[in-house]
Amino acid sequence: MRGEPSCPKCGGRVRAPGLFRDSWQCAVHGTVHPVQPVIPPGVEALGVVVHRTRVPVWMPWPLPVGWLFTGVACAGDDRSGGRATAVACSGPGPLGGPGELILVAEELGVGLGARYAGLDAPDPGPYLDVGRPPETKVLAAGRPTPLWNVTGAPPDRAVFAGEALGIWLWAVVWPERSGPLMYDELVLTDLRDAGAEVELVPCGALSPRLLQP
Repeated sequence: MRGEPSCPKCGGRVRAPGLFRDSWQCAVHGTVHPVQPVIPPGVEALGVVVHRTRVPVWMPWPLPVGWLFTGVACAGDDRSGGRATAVACSGPGPLGGPGELILVAEELGVGLGARYAGLDAPDPGPYLDVGRPPETKVLAAGRPTPLWNVTGAPPDRAVFAGEALGIWLWAVVWPERSGPLMYDELVLTDLRDAGAEVELVPCGALSPRLLQP
């Protein structure tokens, strides 16, 4: 992901559009929206994604005490615009030790959230029991947004998903014991609407979670 566009579903190399095809291609997953190379966390990185994307760029704002913005990724290209965004934050876990959170907003079928969640299907639908009450709620762009626990994820992380502004919202937390972070009534801001406040975001080192294959 750091040096060239990659597949949002597997992290593999993708072939750029050419004379005989008008879309990005993964050898395994066919037509995809490529994940653009990740750049170090900072106002510049956020600005690039915010101006490219067609979907929200969710961030807890204000950030939990001691937490930092640690990177952002975007799936899509200049022609189609961003179809998925992933924002990483890191800080002290609610039960002690370091914690990490990646928030993904994506259109149907992109697969970036499932990749961070460690799932095979591109969307969380098959892994959600929406017939039962949600495990938690966040306030996303001022709207109460229910999130359900995603079953089938690897045991090292806690995964939640739901819909916000008509598209998928994923929350992936490492380690699994830091999952209670999602029960703290997080307020999520779409950074496309944050304006000059983006310059106030505290930044840390790039999260290796964003670069995972």
